[in-house]
Amino acid sequence: MSDVPTRRLGRTNEQVSAIGLGGFHIGHPSTPDRDAIALIHSAIDRGITFMDNSWDYNAGMSELRMGRALSVNGYRDRVFLMTKIDGRTKNAFDAQLTESMNRLLTDRLDLVQFHENIRPDDADRIFAPGGALEAAIAARDAGKVRYIGFTGHKDPAYHLHMLELADQHGFAFDTVQMPLNVFDAHYKSFAAAVIPVAQAHDLGILAMKTFGDASLLESGLVDPIDMLHYGLNLPTSVVITGIDKPAILDQAIAAATSFAPLSADAVAAILAKTKDAARDGSLERYKTSHFFDSTVQNPSWLG
Repeated sequence: MSDVPTRRLGRTNEQVSAIGLGGFHIGHPSTPDRDAIALIHSAIDRGITFMDNSWDYNAGMSELRMGRALSVNGYRDRVFLMTKIDGRTKNAFDAQLTESMNRLLTDRLDLVQFHENIRPDDADRIFAPGGALEAAIAARDAGKVRYIGFTGHKDPAYHLHMLELADQHGFAFDTVQMPLNVFDAHYKSFAAAVIPVAQAHDLGILAMKTFGDASLLESGLVDPIDMLHYGLNLPTSVVITGIDKPAILDQAIAAATSFAPLSADAVAAILAKTKDAARDGSLERYKTSHFFDSTVQNPSWLG
């Protein structure tokens, strides 16, 4: 029996593992297919039920590997499966969703999210007539997807704009995904600006970039278990973390099973370690550069 705790996924009332398996790293070319699939199975067997992915991760390899892993021995029925779609138009979203579901070898997604809300007008395009929201709602009505959310890593203002537009259109998101880590608190903080609004809407809060694709971890300022515990200490439903080898899976499981709520003093001590290095956002490159912006590098994906 797994000791990985579960948490409520906001207004969906689903119970999901407090740690989620990140989709990007599982599809990296440096990891052999067989090893990646074995890692997915091991993660599920040990109690990680939340599966993260995206249509654009590793040219589709992330979804292909996850689909192969979930298609055997009933693994699909044991997980909460999410992927992300880049298309901003109805047609682009539909085409990418179909491709994602084919790769994932499934006829249903538990959650689909609008990916990379990283520009001032992304929300406007999604909510416009003929925009991606129409496609997502149609997919939900058809039983292809159960819940709808959005992600982004650039600026909390863009997340707030998305939620404001949703309110104006009478639409309720189910989840929101954002970078929540020991550096975020000091620069354009998603935790400070977005979490209170997400809580008011009872959204499932999905944390990502705990290690900033290693750049934050490599600073050496905070222990990785403390970094994961910080994310778990926020009002998150899931802390999604990249797992590309058994030792990293062990680390994620250890963090989940050892977590206990942190005192205010403990949080302050952790954040004090990163305050100076985080001040200008230079280590949070996803906020201050286009290095992580796949749809900036491939604008045609937006439709």
